[in-house]
Amino acid sequence: MEVKLENLSKVFPGTKNRPSTTAVGNMNLVIPDGQLVGLLGPSGCGKSTTLYMIAGLHKPTDGKIFFGEEEVTNVPPEKRGIGLVFQNYALYPHLTVRQNIMFPLENIRPKMPKEKMAEIVNEMAKLVDIDRYLDRKPKELSGGQQQRVAIARALAKKPQVLLLDEPLSNLDARLRLQTREEIKRIQRETGITTIFVTHDQEEAMSISDFIVVMKMGVIQQIGKPQDVYDEPINLFVAKFLGSPAINVFDGRIVNNKVYVDGKVFDGVGFTGKGELDLGSEEAYNAYVTAGYKGTYNDYLKLVYHFGEETQEVPETTGTEEHPEVQQEVVYEKGEPIEDYKFEAEIKERMLSMGIKLKDSEVEEALEKVREDLGLNRIVKIAVRPESFIVDEKGKIPVDVRNVEHIGRDVSIVGTISKQTHHVRILIPSDLRGKVTSDKLSFSAKKYYVFETSGTRLK
Repeated sequence: MEVKLENLSKVFPGTKNRPSTTAVGNMNLVIPDGQLVGLLGPSGCGKSTTLYMIAGLHKPTDGKIFFGEEEVTNVPPEKRGIGLVFQNYALYPHLTVRQNIMFPLENIRPKMPKEKMAEIVNEMAKLVDIDRYLDRKPKELSGGQQQRVAIARALAKKPQVLLLDEPLSNLDARLRLQTREEIKRIQRETGITTIFVTHDQEEAMSISDFIVVMKMGVIQQIGKPQDVYDEPINLFVAKFLGSPAINVFDGRIVNNKVYVDGKVFDGVGFTGKGELDLGSEEAYNAYVTAGYKGTYNDYLKLVYHFGEETQEVPETTGTEEHPEVQQEVVYEKGEPIEDYKFEAEIKERMLSMGIKLKDSEVEEALEKVREDLGLNRIVKIAVRPESFIVDEKGKIPVDVRNVEHIGRDVSIVGTISKQTHHVRILIPSDLRGKVTSDKLSFSAKKYYVFETSGTRLK
């Protein structure tokens, strides 16, 4: 059964002390018939809310849900033909495994013959490999076995769509691995369209036909797991996928080339030339974005009044007839102020006047302006741990802090020279002999370049 979401949104209303929350925003997604798709993202990204709207447990604020050609947006959950498995199993403790699996069948109308119900229970129990435990109570089973009972119960009514909400989160590492393989097998044998919610990227990538990466209620990227891993569309996706996590460090575009520590890292395919005039309206708007409340004129006083020699002569707007009338002093722009170091001076002057802004928000807003104007700017370079190559002529200088064996690999932990970001590098153990210094240079078999806003450049 194909599942289609059209402009689907869910907004939870606020209260007197709490604003409304957009859990899912204008989602469009098609899940092909018979596929297993993983909804993946950090806690609070809207993936479970999406699942519950598909299940009918949450009513969408806007948008439509289709199962095949039928719109089910307002169809009650029990009439949608879905099977739902929760992370806490939700088994009835006083019933046996057999009775738990049979429970949804007993509510079917017209009433199903007992022989037929028994046949389905045995079929489902065998499918999930718990037929030996049909007469046990849930408390007599392991966590993995209980989860399989929950899956068998969800499958008993032969649903058109199977929905799994963090089904492995309560299992230990060994059982998680075993149970996710079982889920993949069961889905393949039944051919049921399955939607699997998880925050565990390894879990999603191991069993899904394709994954949907979400952030703050918005889809970031859709694709086959390996394709999304190899070609992340933005910095968020690159950082979210991968274990160990991808390494991210600073570079800078200067005159259409990317530099790391003052050396050209990549000189092809970039646009960025000239510096931002910190006295411009664009720079002022960046400070406003970061929380500055003053007028543009007030901002000019801050920017240009670093000392008497740099202070601009103001224009006065009083008249000869009424010189006593106090008019606002209007500052004119002076020579362009185009150096990153002046950001610190502006910050100090603001602090002296009691204006406190978050450094990270100011930097983010200014870099976005530089990005939009196509100027010299900071960028983020990302390299996966396995993509480094020890190279005497490499352009990535690393100060080595620690070296250890991890299976067949050697893990090197260090910092990019002149930067504070830690990096983790994985190289084959037979190259350990090359790690003979506390300062090494590396090249990258593959790397990505992103704007600080997250947009991918290369």
